[in-house]
Amino acid sequence: MNTLPDPPSTSPPEPGLSTSDPTDPTESHGTGVVKPCAAPDAMKLPWTRVLKVGAICFAVWLLLDAPSLQKSAQASPLGSRRTVSLDLVGPVAAVSRGLGLAHVVGWTDDLLGRSVGGGPSLTIATPPIIPVGEGKGKGHGKVPAPFTATPFTAPTASTAPTPTTLPPLPRHPTAANPLRVVVIGDSIGIDLGQPLTNDLIGTGVVAATLDGRIDTGLSRPDYFDWPAELRADLANRHPQLVVVMMGANDPQNLVVNGTAVAYGTAGWNAAYSARVGAFMDIAHAAGAHMLWVGMPPMAGSKLDAEMNLMNGLAQSEAAARPAGATYLSSRNVLGDGQGNYTAYLTNGSGSEVNIRTPDGIHLTLGGGEVLSQAVMNSIRGTLKIALPG
Repeated sequence: MNTLPDPPSTSPPEPGLSTSDPTDPTESHGTGVVKPCAAPDAMKLPWTRVLKVGAICFAVWLLLDAPSLQKSAQASPLGSRRTVSLDLVGPVAAVSRGLGLAHVVGWTDDLLGRSVGGGPSLTIATPPIIPVGEGKGKGHGKVPAPFTATPFTAPTASTAPTPTTLPPLPRHPTAANPLRVVVIGDSIGIDLGQPLTNDLIGTGVVAATLDGRIDTGLSRPDYFDWPAELRADLANRHPQLVVVMMGANDPQNLVVNGTAVAYGTAGWNAAYSARVGAFMDIAHAAGAHMLWVGMPPMAGSKLDAEMNLMNGLAQSEAAARPAGATYLSSRNVLGDGQGNYTAYLTNGSGSEVNIRTPDGIHLTLGGGEVLSQAVMNSIRGTLKIALPG
């Protein structure tokens, strides 16, 4: 008897099972069997493109936030790290301010509810910057190492310039014999200096030059030496009148003869007054009259109080030199009826003019022009120089 193979089973397979061999590449898949699909290839970008995009994003961020980074560096302890940081960030911050991009950060702070004058949001360096050590009484001490600042020596009877009789200012300058003016200052001084030099030159009888340096003042000769810069301006331009507006960066500790003097002390007031007086005397020794323009009211109460102090010290030094220095207050020019901060003033035609930037510190173009006209009137009235209207 022949033996035949068993016939194939005709019973259906158990649910969920397949009779095909998944390892057999030739096995066809029946209906209902899902064929695995390969994962799609991940998106691939050339590394150079990624690098370029990252560099662009970094550059945009740096340009927008450079003023804030500069202020952070300004508030850091003295030393080579701070100096290098300021040297690297400073030019970028200047471009940011010049393009008006710094206001974007200010508007963002407003949207986030960060108040102007609330400490960290200020764009002016605030104390303490120079650490004050122990010893020598409250507020005084040796500067801890490392310290590379050039010490400032307060003028004494033997080192102060010998008082001289200043030559009279020209009462009626002409195009052939113009009044020579140099305008110097910090970033707020630049806000004034740009429209002022244009207005002075526009009279046709004034040769005016602007020398403005942001984030500078008399407190930190290690960062920028204004007395040396003034001497250079006097030697190169031979001005008969020097207009000064600075001080917003100066409420910070000083170094006098290698010793730190804390801001807010009587010793600080005396030391800073000596610097202002010596600065005026440098101009006098070269035969130039100095017109010192005080700081305007500030939106932040802390900074406003500091500026009031700075203004009082400068005004006192000018009053001690009536023949060679004049003080002009900007509080009544740029403030409200009581000399307090205001962002808007009403002009002669009844229209409101925006005079302050969103940071509550600097001047807009309109504010700079308002103050420029006040300086022009002071030159005409107080100094009795006939400038065409």
